[in-house]
Amino acid sequence: MATIGTFTRSAGGTFTGAVKTLSINAKTTIKPADKASDKAPDYRVFAGSSVEFGAAWKKTSGEGRAYLSVKLDDPSFPAPIYATLVEGEETGSYSLIWSRRNGD
Repeated sequence: MATIGTFTRSAGGTFTGAVKTLSINAKTTIKPADKASDKAPDYRVFAGSSVEFGAAWKKTSGEGRAYLSVKLDDPSFPAPIYATLVEGEETGSYSLIWSRRNGD
């Protein structure tokens, strides 16, 4: 596991920060989405202000902690990036943790 992003959360529920890997360095916003169905994402992920490159779903861990399951994808990626957005050790901070898996 590796931290590939750091974020803060606004009062409106939007997360603002950056995603940084060897091939990505993007100011990123994770905004609440209008859900069209139960399976639709709870959030949309944007690079800059308008380029959508992912989605996130609300989840709860076995210990009862809330987190976001994030999927980042773009035609330039060899495969989707799966990550988890969790609350950090500092109040109001969130970490995007990358993991190699096949998705949910």
